[in-house]
Amino acid sequence: MKAFSLFLFSTVAVWTGRSYGADVATAHRTASGNRVRHHDGQHLPHPGAAPSVESIAVSGSRHVSHGPEQFVSREVMDRFVPGTSPLQVLAATTPGVSFGSDDPFGLDGVANTLYLRGFTQSQIGATLDGIPLGDQGFMQYNGLDINEAAIQDNISSIGVSQGAGAVNVASAQNLGGVIRYFTSDPADKAGGNLSQTFGSNMTFRTSGSVDSGALNATGTKFRASFARTDNDKWKGYGDQLEYQANFKLVQPIHDRGKISAIFNWSQFDQYNYMNYSLNMLKKFGATGSDFLTPNYAAAYESAQGNYPSDIAALGNATDESNATQYDGAQIQRNYLSAITSQLTLAPNLEENTVLYAHLSSGDYEASPTFPSPTGAPFSQLVSHQGIRRIGFTQSFRYTIARNHIDTGVWYENNSYWFPAELYSQPALGQGTPRNALGPFLNPYATWFSDSFNTNTFQFHLQDTYDILPNLQISAGFRSLIATTHGGAVYNNQSLTGQSELPRGSLTAASAFLPHVALDYHFLAHHEFYIDIAENMRAYTYNPFLMADGAWSVENQSEFQSVKTRIRPERTWTYLGGYRYNGERISAQADAYHVDYYNRLENITTGTPTDPISSFVNTGKETMTGVDATLTLRPVRGLEFFNSMSYAREQYGGGVEYEGTYYNLKGKKQVGYPSWMYKTSLSYTYHQARVGFNATYTGSRPLSYVNDTHVAPYWLAGVSASYNFGSIGFMKNFGVNFNIYNLFNTTYVGGMGLFGYPMSGDSPTLFIGAPRQFFGSVHASF
Repeated sequence: MKAFSLFLFSTVAVWTGRSYGADVATAHRTASGNRVRHHDGQHLPHPGAAPSVESIAVSGSRHVSHGPEQFVSREVMDRFVPGTSPLQVLAATTPGVSFGSDDPFGLDGVANTLYLRGFTQSQIGATLDGIPLGDQGFMQYNGLDINEAAIQDNISSIGVSQGAGAVNVASAQNLGGVIRYFTSDPADKAGGNLSQTFGSNMTFRTSGSVDSGALNATGTKFRASFARTDNDKWKGYGDQLEYQANFKLVQPIHDRGKISAIFNWSQFDQYNYMNYSLNMLKKFGATGSDFLTPNYAAAYESAQGNYPSDIAALGNATDESNATQYDGAQIQRNYLSAITSQLTLAPNLEENTVLYAHLSSGDYEASPTFPSPTGAPFSQLVSHQGIRRIGFTQSFRYTIARNHIDTGVWYENNSYWFPAELYSQPALGQGTPRNALGPFLNPYATWFSDSFNTNTFQFHLQDTYDILPNLQISAGFRSLIATTHGGAVYNNQSLTGQSELPRGSLTAASAFLPHVALDYHFLAHHEFYIDIAENMRAYTYNPFLMADGAWSVENQSEFQSVKTRIRPERTWTYLGGYRYNGERISAQADAYHVDYYNRLENITTGTPTDPISSFVNTGKETMTGVDATLTLRPVRGLEFFNSMSYAREQYGGGVEYEGTYYNLKGKKQVGYPSWMYKTSLSYTYHQARVGFNATYTGSRPLSYVNDTHVAPYWLAGVSASYNFGSIGFMKNFGVNFNIYNLFNTTYVGGMGLFGYPMSGDSPTLFIGAPRQFFGSVHASF
């Protein structure tokens, strides 16, 4: 299958922290042993009894950097261009996090590549106010990208656990980390916010929210928010238009907690950027070729092998075919709703409930070289994806003596369907070419159609024991079972070349996935922690990429063979860390080791004359690394943040590929840099603030045998803001100015969407945006 390209998005609230890095804030600690209740109802142990530790001012819920989990505050997010993806914010502020994209906001889902210490966005857990977000990779089959799930302006804080993740996190993808997003509650006083951003490439972003304030004596309140982002692509034809609306209703229940109702909607209409190879980047340059739209004649001729001179100069068929695609685009529509409760049922008993439903539909368009009935040498291929998820989480926490017992369940049913349909393009000069964004009417054929249904159930039980007021140990486990049945429900044999496409069921199950953690506040400001756990990932599927899971193999016969050979992916994570948080200095250091078992990969086996797409166990992988951060605040208003990350991630096995056995033992993991360095300098004086940030991303292997690499690069930016205070009816009237890619660096952002080559080059890279300028004004009322 010839793969095709696409995109995503996001958007401001109030939270106060001090450190630019991930260890943004530490809450005031006492010797009481009380817990801090998190926004999503997860109950984390109180950090301990370290006296005289700094306190923070918080609007909304309090989020504490605790153990391996670190928080990024609203204040830090506000230093970036309004609407910047939370993933891009994490990459600039959190050690061990690598993120690349092809647009300055970090919103293009097809290009976005996130790693947490070597694990991709499809191998980590993610929740929004406790709602499971599922797989965070592109064109999710069971989840919703955070850029589509919530307006970035409404996110109050982000929690990142780069260890194993808590046992009570609802995720069947988590192998080595969890990201938890929290949204702010409506304000008690009626009011609202408005923000307007202008910038390069005709960027025009408008966002606003209205708070009802307390509507009655019980404190009922709501917030309604809206955001619209429109910008031209920085190269090539087309624009990217996103709409989002969020609604949140909160009903306090006396002094026992609250019940919340959430409804979020988004629609993204986007033309995409072309994926590149290293060869294409060298020949075209960063700002060179993109999809051939709107030059239909050039695409028409190229589809018949008559290439323009610049494309012919690429010198290989793979790059030439990739560079002559007519267009790529997508339309995504998402609905996410939930009812949540966090209540104290008795003096020692608390509960947390999340009931949620998620619907998504999408039209993903490309131009493969299937001849149209009109005689045109290519067609318009549109995949009409649909997701329907419903589920709930229910947990309880009971405190007795020094024990804090947490238990609960998670259940989800996910239905996914994926018909791939072909539409005619006109013969040259015989009509208007179809628009990449539709309407999609009257397909002349269906290529294939897939349908899947997954049931997931998880149980967890954990006891946190207070050995001393400042020393705690947690021990628990989770049980996970996920069964998926599905595959092809329609097969156009003349187009697929297969008599029977894969269909069947797979179950990933483990009754006991243990987790042990220790947290020790041995002196004021000092914390030591250990985190050890085993995790398992459920089997995945993604018909679009044809490179993600057992159902992406060649045919039914190969699927049946694969079923007998594969086992679910598992990891054992070992982490030890130290944190210091003082008035002038904050510091943190983590050392970790991961043993990754049953690493599964889609590859091509067989011989060059008879290749077979298969799904194989490539054996064991090990990951060992160190992260360290240091934040200095020498004088009032000045903050200097630095972080360094080193990772050694090596495969432990080998694989047979196109008739040749490749020994990958000792080879570095594709896509992830061994070295990263991040720094930022920020100065605030009264109502003015200026800042500079820079990230160094080291060389990343492109091929499994490590004979090709993506070059290292520096990416820098500056920001400035001023708050004028109240002017007339406006409050907190302010302006912001940002420059992205300050030094106009040419670099590869996202990579690997269409897989990685065993050896050599491949068009699976996305070129990062050049220098961009943005300005915004905002006010509250």
